[in-house]
Amino acid sequence: MPIDYAQLKSRHFAEIEQRYTEKDSMLYALGVGYGCDPTDERQLAFVYEKGLRAAPTMAVVLAYPGFWVKEPDSGIDWVRVLHGEQSIVLHRPIPPAGTAIGRTRIKALIDKGKDKGALLVQERKVYDASGELLATIDSLSFCRGDGGFSETPGNGPKGGDPAPSAPLPTPEGAPEIVCDLPTAPQAALIYRLSGDFNPLHADPAVARAANFERPILHGLATYGVAGHAILRSCCDYDPARLKSLSVRFSAPVYPGETLRTEMWRDGAAVRFRARALERDVVVLSHGRAELA
Repeated sequence: MPIDYAQLKSRHFAEIEQRYTEKDSMLYALGVGYGCDPTDERQLAFVYEKGLRAAPTMAVVLAYPGFWVKEPDSGIDWVRVLHGEQSIVLHRPIPPAGTAIGRTRIKALIDKGKDKGALLVQERKVYDASGELLATIDSLSFCRGDGGFSETPGNGPKGGDPAPSAPLPTPEGAPEIVCDLPTAPQAALIYRLSGDFNPLHADPAVARAANFERPILHGLATYGVAGHAILRSCCDYDPARLKSLSVRFSAPVYPGETLRTEMWRDGAAVRFRARALERDVVVLSHGRAELA
């Protein structure tokens, strides 16, 4: 049965209020590889309480509404949903402790056609306790089992909503900046403690059932490692200098692999991709970061 366009577009999301501590900020940072060199004082600023800073990509785990597409009333074939793209706009640095308030809405629902799937874009705005906007987070999901819904009369406009602008492709030629960061063999077990408990990232039997040789790293953990590489290479570890970060997910990462982030400067921005070095596989593409 096709998804209900009007019902999904108007879906109500309860406001999420999350209190988080300095320990939560340090745990997130450890999950995306800060502290991989424990003698680097710039990295220690994100994993040690002395002068603690929050990693800017931690915004993606704050006041998260959960895996709501699994709820029966969504009408979505959740088993076939893939995380396609992710972006954040940072309006101010994330405090290392405090209260985050998340407000989520369905921003767009695009019909690619029967047997071609649909695109679901959701937006979450994260505020602090005073009501100041911290971050705007967009997530694009590929709903592989839900294409063709707009072919039913009255079920939204033909083709659904206009598709978002395609991200810029990765530049040709050798990158200007390269940053290699290791991921720990237990990285997924650490990252999941920031809120994503999907057993695909922890249980070898579940991973094998999904045709992976072992548990894979969360896509948003890979995203956080790339954010770490950009913060290190282009921002001198100053979170206030990273203003936005967008990326397309192209392949999974296995914990323990080295991520090579390849970067090209583009005015006040950086375009990038990331590859799993041991397999020479591009895992993040169409990346763009805006810098202050």
